[in-house]
Amino acid sequence: MTWILEFGRECWLLLKEMAPFLLLGFGVAGVMSIFLTRGMVVRHLGGKGLWPVIKASLLGVPLPLCSCGVIPVAASIRRQGAGSGAVISFLLSTPQTGVDSLLVTYGLLAPVFGVRFATIFTIFRPIAAFLTGIVGGAIVSAIDADGQKEGIIEPDEAVLDEKPEARQGIRTALVYGFRTLPKDIAKPLLLGIGVSAVVSAVLPEGYFEGSFMDGIWGMLVMMVCGIPIYVCATGSIPVAVSLIAKGVSPGAALTFLISGPATNTATVTTILAMLGRKVTAVYLLVVAGSSLLFGWLMMGLLPNADMDAQLGMAGMVPGWVQVLSVWILAVLFVRALWPAKKEPATKSCCSAD
Repeated sequence: MTWILEFGRECWLLLKEMAPFLLLGFGVAGVMSIFLTRGMVVRHLGGKGLWPVIKASLLGVPLPLCSCGVIPVAASIRRQGAGSGAVISFLLSTPQTGVDSLLVTYGLLAPVFGVRFATIFTIFRPIAAFLTGIVGGAIVSAIDADGQKEGIIEPDEAVLDEKPEARQGIRTALVYGFRTLPKDIAKPLLLGIGVSAVVSAVLPEGYFEGSFMDGIWGMLVMMVCGIPIYVCATGSIPVAVSLIAKGVSPGAALTFLISGPATNTATVTTILAMLGRKVTAVYLLVVAGSSLLFGWLMMGLLPNADMDAQLGMAGMVPGWVQVLSVWILAVLFVRALWPAKKEPATKSCCSAD
């Protein structure tokens, strides 16, 4: 009974810290959906060379798409003639971060570990995603010359006939930010909160300090665990924060935040079907290598976490704002998870249809 109460308490505390930043992220993502349409993505990611790869990685970093939601977008830009390098770059950078996950990263880390720790960790995540996308895309461009020469395979009417009004208006932003996006991430996010609450309730503070999880071996374990499982960029954050609190190094936690969201079975099988075994192997090797490299760099920047920072960060967000945000989030998630008739797909590049 005590364990159940502790589990519930940890879930409530996590939701209180996350909810205000998650709602803010939904709002920003909704505004982005007005301007960043699939048509725009297609126009900028076609062609050969390194520039489309760079643009694909840069464009993918802020988009709030999970590793499953990014698949139809990647397939669409491929059909419109985007080179294999740009497609892989987009697939690597997009699932790792998004405006919602970055805000939640800061919101969860700052009250526990302090502003400096949260700021460095939050800024480092999109940098790692951006560079991972460029490296993977550049390698694929170099070894898959045939894939770079493909033209339009199958016209996508939803992209080619996109109407200007679909990109305009407050309603478009609200629908995407507070309806479509919660539907995409509700299940993996709630799963992540549940796993995090279990870790917090069962393991004592600093449980992994001084163990193999505190160094390079911890990074290897996090990479091996992260690659085969499905976690979204936002849903994996509470798990990573709980592991850091138990003594796992920030570098190992970042390894998990890179390898987990960037891969799952659906992504791998899609790349295999679209681009072949050689490109798929490069994709997996880049995910594994970049997660270890950036995890190692993070250990140099943040060798440990200072739990005492919690005392100085109390009241970062007013309590009534947190509670109100939790209730609003609960309404959004109940609506997102409630069975309903299938709705018309949105035309935003941020859509996971």
